Amino acid sequence: MKKVWTVLPLAGMALSACVTINIYFPAAAAEKAADKIIDEVWQTEKSVTAPKSDKSPSVAPEIKKEKSI
Repeated sequence: MKKVWTVLPLAGMALSACVTINIYFPAAAAEKAADKIIDEVWQTEKSVTAPKSDKSPSVAPEIKKEKSI
């Protein structure tokens, strides 16, 4: 009987340690965040590499996006 009182709590602790937490991000929100980061990087590169002139700034090249299903 003493063995059961030793094994039972250990089994309970082992079972409680096997917990997985899954966090799902909406695809649209993740894509929007990625687009924002890409736009910020393009703006930073443009401001660092663009020569100083009175002309209007050049336009960053367009990036084509593929939709995943």
